[in-house]
Amino acid sequence: MKLISWNVNGIRAIAKKDFFESVNSLDPDILCIQETKAQDLEVEKTISQLSQYHIYTNSADQKGYSGTAILSKQKPMAVTMDMGVEEHDKEGRVLCAEYDNFFVVNVYVPNSGQKLERLNYRQQWDAAFLKYLIALEEKKPVIVCGDFNVAHRPMDLKNDKANYNKTAGYTQIEIDGMDNISASGFVDTFRKLHPNEVAYTYWSYRFKARERNVGWRIDYFLVSGVLTDKVLSSEILPDYFGSDHCPIQLSLNI
Repeated sequence: MKLISWNVNGIRAIAKKDFFESVNSLDPDILCIQETKAQDLEVEKTISQLSQYHIYTNSADQKGYSGTAILSKQKPMAVTMDMGVEEHDKEGRVLCAEYDNFFVVNVYVPNSGQKLERLNYRQQWDAAFLKYLIALEEKKPVIVCGDFNVAHRPMDLKNDKANYNKTAGYTQIEIDGMDNISASGFVDTFRKLHPNEVAYTYWSYRFKARERNVGWRIDYFLVSGVLTDKVLSSEILPDYFGSDHCPIQLSLNI
């Protein structure tokens, strides 16, 4: 089974580029999209030509903001939106598809803001999300993917010292949030298989960052510990364009 996760930075914008060619080339069994920046019906209309997939969406109350979608060749047993925590469930950030032997959780974690004005909220969100994952895992194993908006380790961003505790995505509070997920038994599949590889999933549109490979690894596939042995590969795919993020890919024998 092959899964792709991709922050598309606007589904309507990327659809005007090579998005459909990319999806057909990648041919995932499950595609998890973050930052659709559109309402449910707009997302469904935009990607309706991908008729081989069942399409599920979760849009934010605020139009043109956030939003997630799951495209699945196999119809899931059930699909649920959000975490069931009212203060965190207004931005379309969590979408969960249940299959026979596992859950797939698609997440777009809140950004802490240019001046870290949402850092306290982010800390609360991280704690609620981990509680949500643990509750799911009590039922069956979990695959969680998406834009976590944090570089977990110094090697996961180009300029770690300059950004530490100054820039959203690389504060100790955000790192602690990711540490807590790891400590709960969820495994970062890319880092497990590529312990020393420096690779990024996001590059700012400014200063020719992608051309210069000044990036961040903030998109992840994490799996419950019991699924680790079923992971065949976990890759970053920087040769696919159309967003300020590139897609990431997970293959499992499941």
